[in-house]
Amino acid sequence: MKPRDVQVLPIAAQTTVMRSRTWDRLKFEIEYALKKGTTANSFLIQAEKTALFDPPGESFTEIFVTAFKERIDPKTIDYLILGHVNPNRGVTIKALLEIAPQITFVCSNPGTRSLRQIIPDQELNIKVIKADETLDLGGGHLLEFITTPNPRFPDQLCTYDPHTEILFTDKLFGAHVCSDQIFDEGWQTYREDRRYYFDCLMAPHARQVETALEKLSDYPARLYATGHGPLVRYGLTELTVAYKQWAAQQKAQDLSVALLYASAYGNTATVAQAIARGITKAGVGVESINCEFADPEEIKAAVEKSAGFIIGSPTISGHAPTPIQTALGIVLSTADKNKLAAVFGSFGWSGEAIDLLESKLKDGGYRFGFETIRVKFKPDDKTLKYCEEAGTDFAQALKKAKKRASVAQKRPVSDSQAARTEQAVGRIVGSLCVVTTQQEELSSAMLASWVSQATFNPPGLTVAVAKERAIESLLHTGNKFVLNVLEEGKHIGLMKHFLKPFSPGEDRFEGVEIDTAENGCPVLKDALAYLECRVDNRMECGDHWLVYAVAEQGEVFSTDAVTAVHHRKSGSHY
Repeated sequence: MKPRDVQVLPIAAQTTVMRSRTWDRLKFEIEYALKKGTTANSFLIQAEKTALFDPPGESFTEIFVTAFKERIDPKTIDYLILGHVNPNRGVTIKALLEIAPQITFVCSNPGTRSLRQIIPDQELNIKVIKADETLDLGGGHLLEFITTPNPRFPDQLCTYDPHTEILFTDKLFGAHVCSDQIFDEGWQTYREDRRYYFDCLMAPHARQVETALEKLSDYPARLYATGHGPLVRYGLTELTVAYKQWAAQQKAQDLSVALLYASAYGNTATVAQAIARGITKAGVGVESINCEFADPEEIKAAVEKSAGFIIGSPTISGHAPTPIQTALGIVLSTADKNKLAAVFGSFGWSGEAIDLLESKLKDGGYRFGFETIRVKFKPDDKTLKYCEEAGTDFAQALKKAKKRASVAQKRPVSDSQAARTEQAVGRIVGSLCVVTTQQEELSSAMLASWVSQATFNPPGLTVAVAKERAIESLLHTGNKFVLNVLEEGKHIGLMKHFLKPFSPGEDRFEGVEIDTAENGCPVLKDALAYLECRVDNRMECGDHWLVYAVAEQGEVFSTDAVTAVHHRKSGSHY
């Protein structure tokens, strides 16, 4: 694995990018789960005055400051423009202040509050951005600012330079992928990474994303200077359109969940993000609300229109923070008792806030969509996967309840064209298989009958995977799995085992005899044959992902046996 470094190159007149790069996974957060590394992009405009944009987080502090001092005298920096402020970035900010105490910070009003919390014992020069305010660096670089807040980043600030037509977008339009490319040549190769990034970070804030896109449309950009990944030049129009479509899809969901939380050190927000990812995977919308920055009416409106609500809290000095106590009071006085509920939180030692939320909601008569999630200190991969599956279970419970209500009101349509079409689609048969995968400590499996050979050279196949499947998040491009083909006459036991509903985090292979393939994934000993596969591509198709994989090697255990086949009466379900 390559060591971390800082890639420095000019990108426009008097404008330089400094890409702090890591080729391995940066953090245990679900947005980094594709494990393709990332870049933390900082920018430098050196005109009559000098401005530095968005220094990286703590993981890059040392190498960034070293690279920075090699290229510029820190005493010549006039402004430090912050797209968002958090404790992780605060470590680098403090390091820069030591070598450049003359800096004037430029940030939004919420960013100012966060900055003073991170550096409480030092007098700071801060320029708080107000509506229609500009900053003249000279040489034509008259910077314009656009506030684009959302619950996860309430202080988010974008900056537009009309001289170079660069829009500095902070968290918007990014991707967690590391490469030598500065720009997005061959931009389609990044589509999956950008979509995953959107689903993790932006989907729970679709309403705010739409508002941000509307604001940014007034600025004619030829380049998006993103906070992460390659800068967006060649696919700028297509990515902008995709963001609009993805946000509209989220807002159009007929079921939504109000996800309320506060986060002291970022851990509760990380858990909230994983839960939200599981909910949106299942085709249910999320209205994510950071209670520290939301007014009571916003919380009340979100709870009232939601089909269910989830509330999460850190524990501070044995208590829930005041914004969470306020939100709890609003929930108890607003939410119908038929709404599904759930509780989560992180803590260092005790976790009393989580217990308080759980007891109050149970005493209030609410049903819980998943068992209360308690995370001590920082969540790891297994915890994040558990949270994602819990979110999916919550969403599925809401969908099932809606379906039951719909069926009760619906008149029979057995003679309709729709019913006849469903019956005809159901006559398409497929082999019964079990897809199994293992990534470090994470494993998963699913029964699959929508499997087909797709290519001769290379030998390839497609598997249709429902978006809400737990295994879906382990089947991205580059991931490996085993396709276990079941044998007619010996398939019933395995079929029943993998058809049963699994609880979040439950071991899918308990009681099943397995070996390990060379690619590290489980092989079912009672299968007819197996193929070791590598995901080569994915295509979004309605409520499924169509995964195309290359079969790298395989084996048949019984040459005289035949493949088990799945016969269906209806094409509307498995």
